Amino acid sequence: MSGVKIDGKIIAQSVKDRVKNAVTELKNHGISPCLATILIGDDPASATYVRNKHIACEEVGISTKDHKLDANITQSELTKIIDELNSDNSVHGILVQLPLPKQLDEFTTTSRISPLKDVDGLTPHNAGLLAMKKAALIACTPSGVMEMFDYHGIDLEGKNVLLINRSNLVGKPLYHLLLDKNATVITCHSKTKDLTELCKSADIIITAVGDRNKFTLTSEMIKEGAVVIDVAISRFQEKLVGDSDYEDIIQKASFATPVPGGVGPMTVAMLLKNTITAASLSTQIGK
Repeated sequence: MSGVKIDGKIIAQSVKDRVKNAVTELKNHGISPCLATILIGDDPASATYVRNKHIACEEVGISTKDHKLDANITQSELTKIIDELNSDNSVHGILVQLPLPKQLDEFTTTSRISPLKDVDGLTPHNAGLLAMKKAALIACTPSGVMEMFDYHGIDLEGKNVLLINRSNLVGKPLYHLLLDKNATVITCHSKTKDLTELCKSADIIITAVGDRNKFTLTSEMIKEGAVVIDVAISRFQEKLVGDSDYEDIIQKASFATPVPGGVGPMTVAMLLKNTITAASLSTQIGK
């Protein structure tokens, strides 16, 4: 018997519905939530991601300010723009689309964003608050994964969770979020030994490698009834894929996410939620 599909589109819509209600409440208090985006260069994938975020904002009533910058912009020029947005009281969230051109430093750039407007949850300040269980603005993809667990009532307490990623965007924030739910978390990466055996013993596997030439999670690598969250998305053999084949995994897993249509929609939904949280924090209305 196959397991349950964790449908990111349905869960994301439930988040958007809550955000839409929150937008109405904020506007009743004279606050119009606004997200400012910064897109540098003309990478088609990045442009698509930013466009989709603008569309999602429009759906729930969040206004946007779009900044499309030349690929050759200097660090100092970018810093000036971020500083202006930090000082703009009409802007509640700032998102710099990654990756950046090679002349720009990601840490310097994200660190410049005001922690109160850091809707990606990437500033050192917010990353530190997350480690202390005090963060209000949390990286979107990790918080989206946690929303999926909550939606399906998947209990994490005491579960052995295998996390195959150690990035600042996914693995490290997820580690803290899972630990806060009393899960036992093992973080794996490119240097991990006996990964297949670790997978076989895990109650929950969250994988985010994103390169099928290096790693593929198969049903033979998971135990019966495991939960599989596939965060990865890449193009392989002319198709958008994750780290696993959903149709294979779901025959053995109790719950699993498809790719596309799984974690992806949740990332955008949680960005909207973070923007509302940032707008609320800026005026001390709600949390």
